[in-house]
Amino acid sequence: MKTAFITGFTGMVGSHLADYLINNTDWNVVGLARWNENYENVEHLFDSINKKNRIKLVYGDINDFSSIYQIVQNEKPDYVFHLAAQSYPLTSFTSPLDTLQTNIIGTAILLEAIKKCNIDPVIHVCASSEVFGRVGAEHLPIKETAPFHPASPYAISKVGTDLIGRYYGEAYGMKIMTTRMFTHTGPRRGDVFAESSFAKQIALIENGLKEPVIKVGNLDSMRTWSDVRDAVRAYYMLVTINPTSGEFYNIGGTYSCTVREMLNYLLSISTVKEIKIEIDPERLRPIDADLQIPDTSKFTNHTSWRPEIGFEQTMNDLLNYWRDKVKKRGVFLER
Repeated sequence: MKTAFITGFTGMVGSHLADYLINNTDWNVVGLARWNENYENVEHLFDSINKKNRIKLVYGDINDFSSIYQIVQNEKPDYVFHLAAQSYPLTSFTSPLDTLQTNIIGTAILLEAIKKCNIDPVIHVCASSEVFGRVGAEHLPIKETAPFHPASPYAISKVGTDLIGRYYGEAYGMKIMTTRMFTHTGPRRGDVFAESSFAKQIALIENGLKEPVIKVGNLDSMRTWSDVRDAVRAYYMLVTINPTSGEFYNIGGTYSCTVREMLNYLLSISTVKEIKIEIDPERLRPIDADLQIPDTSKFTNHTSWRPEIGFEQTMNDLLNYWRDKVKKRGVFLER
């Protein structure tokens, strides 16, 4: 039986990927976690005896070579999904060194550990569409060959992630594919991201735990939206359909709209109809990647992957996720 090793196991994407692999393959799943991790996203995976026998939690830190080397040596995974990152662009402006360390050096640590263990897994290195940053209209839709113009320390760190993954694939023949996933969201999305923050605030307002005012940042940024459950299906197809060393792909949805239009949709499905919008200066980035429309033809031609979950379902599921959390935890979620 094959084994998949997921870094960033407890995050939104890592937890949904574990769900997908448990439900659609016979693989075992090894998830990397730190000792002080929040396990809320993956608790359900340990509820069932059948699932529990196929899920293993290992403790380590992507910034600590010895722990990563020991895990790789012990588990000898057939597939590696490298999702672990400091993934919040806004946070990267206040913690740039931690962001660069985790996302660049952490990636190098993982790939060097795999190389030194003399195993040959299929590896997915997750970069980001943020590497393209501020894209001129002449480069739309954004192809893989578009120039990098990162607009945050996070984006700069993901340029490093991208290039390190491609380097190890090309230089050492390791089966590494790098992805630049465009905006993807859904249940379990962290509340530091715009759409999830809006959904959380709406859920708090609906339950009388917050005044009917939504704090927002830049609403004019254009995004192409996809569902996290479509994203993890794409990642599975990436490593199982003719994986090619050093290849890199844009992946994303087909529905584009501004952050303002996304917010308007969330407001339209709220049970509270009188909600004000207020700009919060702390939610504004010094520079914003404000035109993110991908050309995903390289990946879709290679794998035949297509998104299956529409924008409206994604946003409904996201809002319902926060409604459920607010009902369970109430005022403890208010920020």
